Amino acid sequence: MAERDDPLAGGRGKPSASDTGTAAGLDALATRLSEVARALQDESTPADTLAAVVQASIDLVPGADEGSISVVMGRRDVTSAAASSSLPERVDALQAETGQGPCLDAVYEQQTVRVPEMSIETRWPHFAQRAFEAGALGMLSFQLYVEGDNLGALNLYSRRANAFSDESEHVGLLLAAHAAIAYAGARTEEQLGRAIDHRDLIGQAKGILMERFDIDAQAAFAILVKFSQESDIKLFEMATRLTQRR
Repeated sequence: MAERDDPLAGGRGKPSASDTGTAAGLDALATRLSEVARALQDESTPADTLAAVVQASIDLVPGADEGSISVVMGRRDVTSAAASSSLPERVDALQAETGQGPCLDAVYEQQTVRVPEMSIETRWPHFAQRAFEAGALGMLSFQLYVEGDNLGALNLYSRRANAFSDESEHVGLLLAAHAAIAYAGARTEEQLGRAIDHRDLIGQAKGILMERFDIDAQAAFAILVKFSQESDIKLFEMATRLTQRR
């Protein structure tokens, strides 16, 4: 196996010389989480990262049958992302419709929320029974990220009651920490790429104006800014129109 796929290759992940073996039962989990962390870093977009987070959670967290990411925009509008099936999509929609549920408590209260048995759950009277009827007999939600007024929660669903345990919470919390870092990195990389694309396109638009009107770069940029302001069009959009229509 190639080194990048094997966490023990080259000595990486092996116990230290002082290790006594008392934590041997955790070695497998540590290895899997290391693999997940590297796999998440390899994802090229934030959407791909979230999808990988959900799949890794289903694979690693005991009791998890399905998963999704709940995205709360402006601390109000709730949408579902990277849902593994129609079940989390339906349950996430119910949380958005009722304005209550495990994921909302997880993102707003910054705590892990476990639902052992949805059929007798009383914390969310408008949500729980409908979620149970949709097929979610248990849920486990973790706060995933906070970006200003935008929040995200990792939701895991079980098709049977009492499927989630303390171990489920422990593994989920570790996974959510890795996922939050990977997602933030993917967002930063995407934003940087977009900024570079915008800069290049504005540079092309300036070149067109410089050639057409025999002016320098500063004057060309001033023209772009002036028309952008007068037309109430973003500078990047103005540059896009100019390069497309010349």
